[in-house]
Amino acid sequence: MALTNEDLLAISQLLDTKLDSKLRSELQPVKDSMRDIKLHLENVTDRNIHLLAENYVPAAKRYEKASAEIEALQADIEIMKRVIAEHSEKLQKIS
Repeated sequence: MALTNEDLLAISQLLDTKLDSKLRSELQPVKDSMRDIKLHLENVTDRNIHLLAENYVPAAKRYEKASAEIEALQADIEIMKRVIAEHSEKLQKIS
């Protein structure tokens, strides 16, 4: 019994239909999972990144200000060390 082109076409269409419905049913959980991931990114991750950015800017400004103050304090300490050393030498000579 030989199959005609019409028979082969009908079999091909039947297989395509069954495969298509099978693939759709198996892909639905993947689509649902992707939707959940997108929602999580939008509602949780993006919000957390936004909160981090909001807190980073003031902290960075405080650090920048404190950094300049620390450098000034270090310069002052170096001057004080030299003056103290000079005074110690002068006091040694006096005593």
